Amino acid sequence: MEKKLEELLTDEKQDEMFKRWLSPQGIEFASPEAEKSYKERVTRIKDAIQLKKMPDRVPVVLMVGFFPAFYSGITPREAMYDYDKLFMAWKKMVLDFEPDAHIGCFIPSPGKLFDILDYKLYAWPGHGVSPNHSYQCLESEYMKADEYDALIQDPSGFFRSVYLPRIFGALEPLKQLAPLTNIIELPFTGGNILPYGLPDVQEALKALMEAGSEALKWGGVLGTFDKEMAEAGYPNFFGGATKTPYDTIGDTLRGTKGIMLDLYRQPDKLLKALEVVTPLMVNMGVSMTKMTGNPIVFIPLHKGADGFLSDEQFKTFYWPSFRKLLMGLIEEGCVPFSYAEGGFNTRLEIIKDLPRGKVIWAFDTTDMSKAKEILGDSACVGGNMPIALLKIGTPQEVKDYAKQLLDTAGKDGGYIMINGAVIEEAKPENVKAMIDFTKEYGVYK
Repeated sequence: MEKKLEELLTDEKQDEMFKRWLSPQGIEFASPEAEKSYKERVTRIKDAIQLKKMPDRVPVVLMVGFFPAFYSGITPREAMYDYDKLFMAWKKMVLDFEPDAHIGCFIPSPGKLFDILDYKLYAWPGHGVSPNHSYQCLESEYMKADEYDALIQDPSGFFRSVYLPRIFGALEPLKQLAPLTNIIELPFTGGNILPYGLPDVQEALKALMEAGSEALKWGGVLGTFDKEMAEAGYPNFFGGATKTPYDTIGDTLRGTKGIMLDLYRQPDKLLKALEVVTPLMVNMGVSMTKMTGNPIVFIPLHKGADGFLSDEQFKTFYWPSFRKLLMGLIEEGCVPFSYAEGGFNTRLEIIKDLPRGKVIWAFDTTDMSKAKEILGDSACVGGNMPIALLKIGTPQEVKDYAKQLLDTAGKDGGYIMINGAVIEEAKPENVKAMIDFTKEYGVYK
């Protein structure tokens, strides 16, 4: 069957993205062996994504939270405030465990930035939770039930003047700012610029600038880490990130309770908001991959899991905008990596409606034999090594579970060994068993 022109163009864009990932700019490999290893690892992942029947072996990738901190003997708080310790801990993990790709060291976000802005959306180590624990989302209705029209009419304006002042205490004065679209010509300029002269607004802008300087310092560490790991032969698995439209609204705008009520009380408003948010989420993922030269876009899935929505609600509210997001990314040559937290067992037949060899579905508690059966001819699947097993199991139990995954989901390619949910605290010997066994047993003959 001949491919349509748009499919051919999409293939070309994806091929170009993979070429950039295979030959990253500005990288001086530490040795010919490091360059060879880097290219082999990227090719191995590419072959799994594109459902090649005979790659050399199953790729293995670690999804980590603060695991490198615990492994190196530092606290999560230290990882968020001491960037030198962050760098060394994450570097030690990559070099000691040798996965086929790492995910960077962005999870420990810059704690000082949150202090400067008085961040209210999360508690983080040493600020609301123990210095030895990971962060926690403080869910609330940061967008009120009657504010859908404001979001729909001007998403950027809503975020700047309503949402950000609610989640950052230091930016509360920004709610006084007029929409930027009011500044259209001379007679309307002075009055709309006037709020920027107010003392409290200027203090908010100074706080934003100070936070920006801290973010720049932190971002420099992330960039140096990625460069050094690439030069040692280890690619970053992700080139960008975004979220599904439904989770964008449900996670941190309306909250779980709010969006569940909206399903029944104002479904039309919710659907319209999802339509408006979708292109913003596409652009978020695409812009990052174009900057990094890596096609894989991380998408954490939350409220689409089994039990959060009925199948009919999933088909109505979650999947249509999510599919548009996926297709928007695919059409730009990106590879969406959907990290399906929880179970997606009742969703498998629905989500298979995508072009072949263009996405990765990484599953947490989903039945992997069922996932392989339904999706295996069309999509690369990953997961579902349980984090509970990595925490309390034995190396032999980890190997036994890995063997089961490799014998089912790993058959004939199109599979990546990944832990089902982000690792915080786990036994290092179990993590090592997962990686080493995959490399030894997951070889295609």
